[in-house]
Amino acid sequence: MSEESSRRVVLVLGGVRSGKSRYAQELAARGKRVAFIATAEAGDDEMRQRIARHRDERPASWTTLEAPLALENALLEAGKNCDTILVDCLTVWTANVMQSGSHEDVVTLADRLANTLRAVPASVILVSNEVGSGIVPDNELGRAYRDLLGAVNQRVAAAADEVVLLVAGCPLIIKQPAEALA
Repeated sequence: MSEESSRRVVLVLGGVRSGKSRYAQELAARGKRVAFIATAEAGDDEMRQRIARHRDERPASWTTLEAPLALENALLEAGKNCDTILVDCLTVWTANVMQSGSHEDVVTLADRLANTLRAVPASVILVSNEVGSGIVPDNELGRAYRDLLGAVNQRVAAAADEVVLLVAGCPLIIKQPAEALA
């Protein structure tokens, strides 16, 4: 994504360890002024290590904003000074919203996020897990989370210009702009 290209919204989906973050970072690296919006919080040692690894994989020149909940605000703020924004990830953001409020809040905030994506003046790349192809969780909270993340992904995909599914590190184009088909 470069300044010369037109602004676009890309949703990068995939399973755990499918290569979606690496793919999204490669897309974002095409931008000149990149902001990385992190949604994870270091609640334990394993998560601290994951966050540190992700931080080490990013170029030092990228601006990092932490937005475990206030994703809309972070997008609008980053859009003022950057041409490309990478959000990693909606999976964690959805869990954060669920833990902070009601399940209805997730759908409401996902609708607002989709509207915000249309208003941000920069290109936006969002990473999320595709959880609908996995096993059915054995508990009510797990099933609610899976269903809500599916709803978030659907709303963001509807607002996105492109949707890419990563399978074993290989990108599959699910949705692309009509002009790309010509």
